[in-house]
Amino acid sequence: MVVTKMTWTSELKTKHCNVEGVRSQRTEGTLLERGPDQSNEQPPSRERWRPLSRTHKILFAVNLVAYATIIVAVFSTSRLVALDWEVFNWRPYEHWPALWNFLNYYVIAGQRGPVAIVVSGWLSWRCWRTRSWRPLLVLGVALVLLNMSVGAVKIGTGRLGPHYAHVYGSNEIFLGGDIFPSGHTANAVVTWGVLAYLATRWRRTGAVLAGWTAITVGATTVYLGTHWVTDVLAGWCAGALVLLILPLFEPIITSADERMRGYWTTGIAPWLRERFGGRGPFRGRRDELDELDLFPTHSDQIRKPVPVARDHRELASRNSRSIPIVY
Repeated sequence: MVVTKMTWTSELKTKHCNVEGVRSQRTEGTLLERGPDQSNEQPPSRERWRPLSRTHKILFAVNLVAYATIIVAVFSTSRLVALDWEVFNWRPYEHWPALWNFLNYYVIAGQRGPVAIVVSGWLSWRCWRTRSWRPLLVLGVALVLLNMSVGAVKIGTGRLGPHYAHVYGSNEIFLGGDIFPSGHTANAVVTWGVLAYLATRWRRTGAVLAGWTAITVGATTVYLGTHWVTDVLAGWCAGALVLLILPLFEPIITSADERMRGYWTTGIAPWLRERFGGRGPFRGRRDELDELDLFPTHSDQIRKPVPVARDHRELASRNSRSIPIVY
């Protein structure tokens, strides 16, 4: 082998300690290769409001316009009010009397109390499975929005129901009633729609079932004669508006979920360990006791230690102490 370039021998000539020189060069190269220090960078800020798609905005605008149109039509005693009286005088329950008993129980699917209990039980199981309070928080926010929006219109209109109407052809508003819009219909849209909203695998199927339930509950109230047709139409629009505006409250729901999980982890779970750790059914059963941490704030970081990167200066000093240098 013929060496054609010998300049490297002079550069690598051992004067004092060539190993330290190589280490210093490697250290300088490492510093140059490493990017800027990431420790001082601030984490990206969380968006305050979730951006809505164009289709979402169009649906919200269409429902809002339809809702306002129905309210104006009722106040102005328009053709829709005449339709209310025509359907009421037709008396659907007399044409299909065999359906009365079944539909009289089926309309409970839109009653707020029983439906909220059933849906809350299902969402509580979802909270336990997902280790998060979000399902129940979404339902709570949706019901609050529903009660505020629908309740305000009910009190503001004061409309009487078909069985309490006084004057034929009248819109029956400002008479102390609370029938407009239909609470059963709006509640059916919101409560069953929340299940479809929170679904992961069967969201499309859940949306179809929720829509079918809302439509049939509204039609049932007209069949039983407890609501006008315009009450049901306004109830559908009011419930749909609540579901469409619900994504805007996701940042609030997420923040509340994090605080509640943190309070459970730092407050309630330690108290349960201290209370039941040494006696009762949890005596000597630490594995089952650890499962009381239903909502850990960072479960991955608690169960799996995160590896910490070592500083190159520490490695260099350790290598210099462990490797003997021969002169």
